[in-house]
Amino acid sequence: MGNERKDMPKGLMFSAKDYLQLVDDTGRIVRADKRGSMSQESVDILNRLNIPPENWIKLTTEFTTIFKGPVGNTQELTVYCEHLERKRRQGAANCHRWLDSA
Repeated sequence: MGNERKDMPKGLMFSAKDYLQLVDDTGRIVRADKRGSMSQESVDILNRLNIPPENWIKLTTEFTTIFKGPVGNTQELTVYCEHLERKRRQGAANCHRWLDSA
């Protein structure tokens, strides 16, 4: 078993300013009464998180519809399931489709 948090990085992979830019960009795209597109700063954040930018809006607006169990790229999902001694990776197809980089 061990400590799940042992190998986790400390802190965020981006600045608070960049995070707020991502939130603002997302809001401008999602809201019908706002015009917006993804800034390069937001694309850079998503790339660092290994989330394909073209999937971001779908993930933020339909997360609970897309995922019903653990969420992560397929490699992390496999590690998670092995850690819990699960034989089946619930939601692996959606994790692969929406979170694995192309």
